[in-house]
Amino acid sequence: MDVPVREMEFKMERQGLLKVGDSITVTEGVLPSNYYYTIDPSLAMSGNFPFSERMLARKGVVTQVLENDRGFYVMAQFEE
Repeated sequence: MDVPVREMEFKMERQGLLKVGDSITVTEGVLPSNYYYTIDPSLAMSGNFPFSERMLARKGVVTQVLENDRGFYVMAQFEE
């Protein structure tokens, strides 16, 4: 049986904080109607997710680090 995999995007403020293959741990934050996730220790932050899309996993792996005109982005996969 395949383990479900979730891919998420995080905004990273400075270049070089994370690289492909890094193991990461995320912390969950709660807003009045959403969750958000921060790669510890405050390296990058996700967008907001409604309660129905809450992430179960807390450990993942960086799959891509991207740079565009809006900044640096980290893609990570989590097994749920």
